[in-house]
Amino acid sequence: MATRALITGITGQDGSYLAELLLAEGYEVWGMVRRSSTETSGRIDHIKDRLHFLQADLLDSASLTSALEEAAPDEIYNLAAQSFVPTSWAQPTLTGQFTGLGVTRLLEAMRQVAPKARFYQASSSEMFGKVREEPQTELTPFHPRSPYAVAKTYGHHITVNYRESFGIFAASGILFNHESPRRGLEFVTRKISHGVAAIKAGKATELRLGNLDAARDWGFAGDYVRAMWLMMRHATPDDFVVATGENHSVREFVEIAFGHVGLDWQQYVKLDPRFLRPAEVDHLRGNAEKARRLLGWEPTVSFPELVRMMVDADLALAAGPNAGYGSNT
Repeated sequence: MATRALITGITGQDGSYLAELLLAEGYEVWGMVRRSSTETSGRIDHIKDRLHFLQADLLDSASLTSALEEAAPDEIYNLAAQSFVPTSWAQPTLTGQFTGLGVTRLLEAMRQVAPKARFYQASSSEMFGKVREEPQTELTPFHPRSPYAVAKTYGHHITVNYRESFGIFAASGILFNHESPRRGLEFVTRKISHGVAAIKAGKATELRLGNLDAARDWGFAGDYVRAMWLMMRHATPDDFVVATGENHSVREFVEIAFGHVGLDWQQYVKLDPRFLRPAEVDHLRGNAEKARRLLGWEPTVSFPELVRMMVDADLALAAGPNAGYGSNT
C-alpha cells in the first residue's frame, strides 16, 4: 500500500511543492483545507485530481480528530499557519491561535488518533529574530521579534515537548526564507518580481518598498520541501536548520531583478515607511551543516537563479490575459 500523507496548508507555496514531490514518490496525498467562500487552490490546480481533500481547521480540535480518523495518515506535514509577519502585528491573537496553539491541537489529535504517524512541524528562522550568533544553528537561542515569530517559537517548543513526553515521531524544520514563483504577492520577494514585470510591461511606473538593507538567507521552496521529506525518512525525529548559508539584502534582490530585464532599479524604487516593521530582524543566515551531514540535503538553486526564475514567471504572467499559477511555476 502507498504511504499516506496529510498536508495542512496544501494550497500554499510549500504545500503545493510538497504535494508534487510526494506524488512523484508514490504517496497517497491528502490535503487539509479550511471552509472558505473563495477559491484558493490555484497553486495545486494542475494536480488536484490526484489529491484527496478534507475540511478541517486548526482552530477546531474536533475537526482535526475527524480528519486524522478519515485520512489515517502515515505522515503529517503541518504547514498551515498565519504566515505573513506584518499581518501578525495587526492580528496577534489570531496568529497565536493558528500558528501557535494550532500546533498543539494537531499534535493532541495525532496522539489520540494516529500516535504511530510521523509529524513534521514547519518552524521558522524568524524564531531567531534578534540573533545571538551568526550563522544560526539548531542550538542558537531564540529571540523572536514579531507575534508571528513568537507563535512559531511556541509551536516549535510544543513539538519538541510532545516528542520528549510521548515518544512520538515529531520533527521540526527550522526553515530560512524560501521563495518561488508561487510566493504570495504580499511577500517582499514576490512583490519585487511582480513589480519588475509590471514595470517592464508598462503596467506600473514605480515599486514601493521598506527596508532595503534587511538581509535574509533566501533559498528555493522546491529545495526546502525536499528537506522536509528527508526529515521524515530519517531514523529518528530531530530538529534541522534548512538554509543556504548565504546572506543577501533586499537591495541585492532588487538589483538582480531589475538588471534581469535591463532596467535601473534606482529610477523606479521608492522607499515607503509604511512597509517598515515595528521591530526589524536585520540579518538571518543559517548553518545547515547538520541537514547536509545527516540527511544528505543540499540546495540546488542559487540566489541569482532564484531571482531570475521569479522574474521570468511574473513576466509570463504579465504578458498573459490572467494572473494565476500554472503547472510550470
